[in-house]
Amino acid sequence: MTQLYQQLILEHSKTPTGRVAKGELEGANSHGLNIGTSHQVNPTCGDEITLVAKFEGDKIADIIWEGQGCAISQASASVMTDMAIGQTATQVTDDNLLFHELMHSRGAGLTDPQAIEQLGDAVAFTGVSQYPARIKCALLGWEALRAAIHQAQLKGE
Repeated sequence: MTQLYQQLILEHSKTPTGRVAKGELEGANSHGLNIGTSHQVNPTCGDEITLVAKFEGDKIADIIWEGQGCAISQASASVMTDMAIGQTATQVTDDNLLFHELMHSRGAGLTDPQAIEQLGDAVAFTGVSQYPARIKCALLGWEALRAAIHQAQLKGE
C-alpha cells in the first residue's frame, strides 16, 4: 500500500492537475464567475503556490495554480484540485478539515472509514504526517484554497 501511495504522489508531482505555467495566472479570465485568489509560502523550505478558484454559485467550477516546491507540495495541490472541482465550498471546507486532521495524525492516519473514503486519493499523504517538516508542504495548496474560498465568499456577500 505504501508503494501505491508513493506512486500516486510521484504521478501527481510529475503531471499536476490544475497547474499552469508561470505567468499564465495573470491572464486567467473569470468569464463572469466569482473568483478567489491566494498566494501562500512555506517559509521553512521556500515552497510557494498562487491559486485561483473560480465559482459558479457555491460550487467550484475550476482551480488553476502555479507553484514551485517539492514533490509533496505539488502533488498535494494536484490531488486537492482533483477533489475540489465540482464540490461546494462547504464540502471542500469539510475535506480541508479532514486533511488537516490526517496531517496531524503523526502517521496513524484516520480511523473513520467514511472520512477515509471522503478524502480519496489524499489519504496517500498519511505517511507524510510522520515528518513534521513535511506537513506544511502537504498543507500549502489546501491553505491556498481555504483562503481563496474565503475571499470569494466575501466578494459574493
